[in-house]
Amino acid sequence: MSTLDKRGESILWAIIESYIASHGPVGSRTVTRKYSLNLSPATIRNTMADLEELGYIMQPYTSAGRIPTERGYRLYVDSILKKNTLRTNKKLLQQLYSRLCTIEKDINKLIKATSKTLSVFSHYLGVATPPKAEEITLKRIEFIRHGRNNLLGILISEEGIVKNKILHSEKDFFTQRQLDKITNYLNSELTGLTIREIKTKILSQISKEKTACNNLIMNALMLCKKVIAWETGNIFFMGEISGTCNLPDFATMKQIKDLFKAIEDKHLMVTLLDKMSLSEGVQVFIGSENIVTELKELTMVGSTYNDGHRTLGTIGIIGPTRMNYEIVIPIVDLTAKTLTQILSER
Repeated sequence: MSTLDKRGESILWAIIESYIASHGPVGSRTVTRKYSLNLSPATIRNTMADLEELGYIMQPYTSAGRIPTERGYRLYVDSILKKNTLRTNKKLLQQLYSRLCTIEKDINKLIKATSKTLSVFSHYLGVATPPKAEEITLKRIEFIRHGRNNLLGILISEEGIVKNKILHSEKDFFTQRQLDKITNYLNSELTGLTIREIKTKILSQISKEKTACNNLIMNALMLCKKVIAWETGNIFFMGEISGTCNLPDFATMKQIKDLFKAIEDKHLMVTLLDKMSLSEGVQVFIGSENIVTELKELTMVGSTYNDGHRTLGTIGIIGPTRMNYEIVIPIVDLTAKTLTQILSER
């Protein structure tokens, strides 16, 4: 990508910011009138021609002004991310914290509330993924006899997630006294480990116990293996979409249908959000940079959140390519940091 000089950069920024505000092609007169660049109209026109030749702007039709291309947006967004523009907005940070910290300690409710909060603050579509099952940390596991041939397995995580599963057998299950011994053994051995670590430890222990033949431990390991083997599916939460449909960029039925189609395919959305989890900080995928075909005319701004120790999931905002990046990027950044703070305080 060719490096722009200060003049070219200033005029490109003026075109992008004017287009974001007006959603109409931007001419040299608009740039001259609205921005104090101390440049003659002829100089601005010549520079705009250079920017078009370099692929940063384009003319949608003859005699029209210019609009930014994805390449222009990318340069603009990268400059926002590089400059320390993500400085803390104390008022916004307080609003975010007040809104989210009152949510119950069920992390799924917290993440769902986060996606709605992103929508409210940005007026675009907020999305979020809860922690992956294998990354949650065990707080306690319980087994309760439930009828003649059933028992209820309950798993409680440090993050506030509660999962339960009914286990069934044609033969009589254990007595409640035996289940209490199994519960005590598993909690003493596994509390504080992630589900990923527990799976590894169980497989290792089962191999050892086949030789040792300790029935209590073997039964405990087998029951635990069944309880943590639930299918979580590819889930994510999203905020309200009704407001986004009123935006000029979402005015066409095709764009609305494409957005709904992308949302319905949860696997694709989670794949996109998971891609963001590979890097720290705010990331922006503009138009064709999105791996989801239906989002090729939209932008995704996202960031990971954690509990102070490890990455748990991703939050983000989906909106038009002409979204106000100087507002949206800090919203995503501060929301991720607020969510991380809340989870770190647990």
